[in-house]
Amino acid sequence: MSYPIDTGVKPKVAGFFDPDTSTISYVVQDPQSASCAIVDPVMDIDYAAGRISFKSADIVIDYVRTNGLTLEWLIETHAHADHLSASPYIQEKLGGKIGIGDHILTVQETFGKVFNEGTEFRRDGSQFDRLFKDGETYTIGNMTAFVMHTPGHTPACATHVIGDAAFVGDTLFMPDGGTARADFPGGNARTLFRSIRRILETLPPETRLFMCHDYAPDGRDVRWETTVGEERAANIHVRDGVTEDEFVAMREARDKTLGMPRLIIPSLQVNIRAGHLPPPDASGKTFLKVPINAL
Repeated sequence: MSYPIDTGVKPKVAGFFDPDTSTISYVVQDPQSASCAIVDPVMDIDYAAGRISFKSADIVIDYVRTNGLTLEWLIETHAHADHLSASPYIQEKLGGKIGIGDHILTVQETFGKVFNEGTEFRRDGSQFDRLFKDGETYTIGNMTAFVMHTPGHTPACATHVIGDAAFVGDTLFMPDGGTARADFPGGNARTLFRSIRRILETLPPETRLFMCHDYAPDGRDVRWETTVGEERAANIHVRDGVTEDEFVAMREARDKTLGMPRLIIPSLQVNIRAGHLPPPDASGKTFLKVPINAL
């Protein structure tokens, strides 16, 4: 497939690091207008206490308002397993449409069963305002963004390319961090390798890549921006010269040593609903389920 790459457009990108989940959310601004998008916003949760709050999201909202920006899109790169989405909360405050890759339907079907959601849980993606297909475009002010379906970490992972900037979600980490795990339901290491090579071989070397997470390996400072060229030269898992079979063997062996993410259970129940909490019961109380021996 041919994609409408335009590295001459250079959006202004502001990153916001959430230390509790090591997540980076972004405000992406059209350099020729006040239009912007927000990528992967975080809703805070004290899981032990069962309390949610919006400190992280309020910081992003304050940035948008202080800079006089108009929010057009809230972009989810995938249904995250390590943090809860704040997209509905931000939408209520600032407007905009919530979008995710169209393979969210697969994720909803899979985890609808894991959490025994029942027939009242819609598995058609209708909780989101837009489901993006591979190669589909959308606009942020004067900028045209396009979507690359990049599954492997999850079936619904997508990379959003906006001018010379690409937001890769969990598919890639910084060069010294390597790549995302591929052992969640619907994940696949071979598919992940092919998705990553598609990103690195389709986009020009100077393309800026923005990570959804950074875990500061070896105690370095947190970083979240690199380039296609830097990833091809130095990514410890998938640099040029690493074969597909080598990657799959490494990734599958590494994934066997990893525990489940601390917030996977609340995150997925919320994120398959586009960031909404499950509906309250007859008493008006809202609950999250803990499936036993299901993950």
